[in-house]
Amino acid sequence: MCRTGQDQGPEGEPGVEALDAAFTSLLEDSAQELYEQAPCGYLSTLMDGTIAKINTTLLDWLGFERSQVVGRLRFTDLLTVGGRLYHETHFAPTLQMQGEISGIALEIKAAGSRRMPVLVSSKVKTSERGEPLLIRATVFDARERRSYENELLRSRQAAEEARRQAEADRDRLQETLAVLQQSLLPAQLPHIPGLEAASYYHTASPDLLGGDFYDLFPAGAGRWAFFLGDVCGKGPQAAAVTSLTRYTLRAAALHDPDPVNVLTTLNTVLHERYTSGDPRYCTAIFGTLHPRDGQVGVHLAAGGHPSALIQRANGRTDYLPTPGGMLVGVLPRAQFTAARTELAPGDTLLLYTDGLTEARPAPTRELYGEDALRAFGAAQPPAGPQALIDALTGLIASFGDGLDDDTALLALGMPAQFSAPAGQDLR
Repeated sequence: MCRTGQDQGPEGEPGVEALDAAFTSLLEDSAQELYEQAPCGYLSTLMDGTIAKINTTLLDWLGFERSQVVGRLRFTDLLTVGGRLYHETHFAPTLQMQGEISGIALEIKAAGSRRMPVLVSSKVKTSERGEPLLIRATVFDARERRSYENELLRSRQAAEEARRQAEADRDRLQETLAVLQQSLLPAQLPHIPGLEAASYYHTASPDLLGGDFYDLFPAGAGRWAFFLGDVCGKGPQAAAVTSLTRYTLRAAALHDPDPVNVLTTLNTVLHERYTSGDPRYCTAIFGTLHPRDGQVGVHLAAGGHPSALIQRANGRTDYLPTPGGMLVGVLPRAQFTAARTELAPGDTLLLYTDGLTEARPAPTRELYGEDALRAFGAAQPPAGPQALIDALTGLIASFGDGLDDDTALLALGMPAQFSAPAGQDLR
């Protein structure tokens, strides 16, 4: 039979219609192969959920034969119990109202009671008149995603556990440091008949041991000794120096309460102990109180420390100069300056560490300084040591993050209405 030119081209080559038919057949084969071997699962169900079509990829995931699924199972039969419940309460109603739903995480049951996490997207196919005909679904393998999510969850849980552990460790550390810090300070100041004493300690960081210290104790012969100072640095090393300094000052005062001699002894001890390796030193004021004749004699010496401030009963406030006092522990021999004064009823002697005067409060962040402290003291009514400490505590609180160093305060004085108890000799 003879072919037309459309069926056969020149020299026996296939005609246009033959090429079109072959190409169409090839496309159909490719489309079918793509459907069956796609990297995701495909299935179509009737509106009641009965599976009408399913691709080879999804069958392989399930481990079923096509004859076990098509026309025999519904889509919900492939789901776990939880998945079926979610399908009934959320998936199916949303699909019915909106006509499509995307990226829903479900679990399908595979052969051998295996479970496989998947992501399902479904869309309702309708007729030209808008009548629903069937439901097409795409199923994506979510095993790697689930593995990633589980790993991410484990990582987050591990990070949260690490955070909680770190917080617990920090709380324990801060509690331990607080106990150690308190051990370097007197539990409470002693009661001195006819005198008043008050103190305050501000810790700049709960994570670091500070080096500020103070004390008040009997020195014999009717005298009381006091000291306040600041060890260089922070942390355990500074705490060790603080402990050595406190016990040295106490011991030296019992042997010879002269302030210059006490600081000289401390200088010798610190210099010999830390002369090699990591050098350590401190600033300090040491003094004695001698109540007599309705007043209190004050004899003190300073080594590299800010001068004491005196608030008088008449409102006058000024520093008690101790110029030339050297840092304690730097040189084998150091010079210390002594000073004397009398405290009358209503007078208050204030000792402080430089965390107070070196604060830089907002908004200017300018150095607070000794002039500002003197003006602050002069503005306070002369109501005794505790009242002055309370006022300074409020001032320190107002500095906020402008106070970045520990601060110790010690105030000593006589009540304004002091009178000697009957039969008591204060000399």
